[in-house]
Amino acid sequence: MPDQNHLFEFLLRTGDNCLILSHRLSEWCGHGPTLEEDIALTNTALDLLGQARMWLTLAGEIEGKGRDEDDLAMFRDVWDFRNALLVERPNGDFAQTLVRQFLFDQYHALFLTALCQSTDQGIADIASKARKEVLYHADRSAELMIALGDGTEESHVRMQRALTRLYPYVGELFAADQVDQRLASSGLAPDLTALRVGFDANVAHICATATLDLPGGDVVHSGGRTGRQHSEHLGHLLTAMQWTQRAYPGAEW
Repeated sequence: MPDQNHLFEFLLRTGDNCLILSHRLSEWCGHGPTLEEDIALTNTALDLLGQARMWLTLAGEIEGKGRDEDDLAMFRDVWDFRNALLVERPNGDFAQTLVRQFLFDQYHALFLTALCQSTDQGIADIASKARKEVLYHADRSAELMIALGDGTEESHVRMQRALTRLYPYVGELFAADQVDQRLASSGLAPDLTALRVGFDANVAHICATATLDLPGGDVVHSGGRTGRQHSEHLGHLLTAMQWTQRAYPGAEW
């Protein structure tokens, strides 16, 4: 059976993915290419923020040191975050934001669907609630992948460039370590290796429909889920996200 430290680590990974991607998407607020996309990106950011709050609240309860979701979000340093490198990548242009979202959504939908069967009822309940939102996210980003990948020459070029740049970050989402293996063996969390099969099939089908080529090669960028090797981008993101609470601890509004 996994110990509480393993469960805490798992909940941080799950919550941090949602938190960091939520903040990235919030950076588009007021800057979307169309009003509809501006609103959609903001709503997706809010969905992910709500999910992050649930996961980090549970993480604080498991840790048992009196830290709540705000403490875990606002007062940890870069090396204490456990999000995958994919979600901390800069927004870039709309194509890069969309491809990042598509790849994460396809993983996230499968992950939460499996997590609904967790032997921990609290985890299963959060997963069930989050899954309803994420299935919509996945459908929407897939439709846009196809529309822009198989759209104009310009949109196709941008989408292919973004896919080539971001796909090497996918492998980390499925790289199971001792934490993942312990939780999977006890039924608390899904087998990430098994999820990769469904992910590859779904992504290959959607990208083929979008006339986009999946990159080859064995390059996998990793280090975020363990906190060992975040990119420089996370530090800049946290500076913006945490500034008010760091400057004025306990501030309320």
